[in-house]
Amino acid sequence: MPRGQLHRHFYKSKVAEDDREFIVYTPADYDPIGKTRYPVLYLLHGFSDDASGWTSAGFANVIFDNLIARKEVKSMVVVMPLGYGIIDYVKGGWDAARRGEMRQLNTDRFQDALLNEVLPMAERFYRIAADQKTRAIAGLSMGGAQSLSVGLNNLDRFAWIGAFSSGGGGTNYAGQFPKLDQKANEKMRLLWLGCGKEDGLFAGNKKFEEWLTNEGIKHVWKESPGAHSWRVWRRYLAEFTPLLFQ
Repeated sequence: MPRGQLHRHFYKSKVAEDDREFIVYTPADYDPIGKTRYPVLYLLHGFSDDASGWTSAGFANVIFDNLIARKEVKSMVVVMPLGYGIIDYVKGGWDAARRGEMRQLNTDRFQDALLNEVLPMAERFYRIAADQKTRAIAGLSMGGAQSLSVGLNNLDRFAWIGAFSSGGGGTNYAGQFPKLDQKANEKMRLLWLGCGKEDGLFAGNKKFEEWLTNEGIKHVWKESPGAHSWRVWRRYLAEFTPLLFQ
């Protein structure tokens, strides 16, 4: 089976004020000097993990190799950044993660680093189609909440959004997504949410899904067996990605 490649990039972040990395997957048919421009998925890890989480534990590159070889998904570039806007957020452990002001600061700084550092570098280094309709964002747990925050508040940049077992986003949905109304349905191509029924975050995810329904926001909701685990998230990645860039 043709295999894609993983590339590690290190850079100094002015936003986070540290040295950090992001990992990029390129499909087997990727041609760095060709004319083809590829769609891109920004894939975010969960709390306590790092940029390698989706490849070392999630086997995302293997999943993509198989799906692309079977022609079930379009060939795409996948960018996996470090998900901490401030490194003290993860250094503080779960106590920091439970503090609302820390979560918000981490999310705000992460969005700044993603949009103003990682995204421009990825589009400069790789043959990525820099267009809203060819740009997706998705993640698990903390990364799921970040995908919702970044994606739904930047619909001019992202048309495809996925959140797997999202956690840490809070419940003030109107405050978190002030511009999210039925007009957003015209910009979004896909909003996909999923959570395992045995997951401690299931109730919160279901509550957010019900709010979206009440607000008339089009979305896909997936309930499945399983807890807060990679067994669930790998399956979600394999279900979510074939829907992208259609």
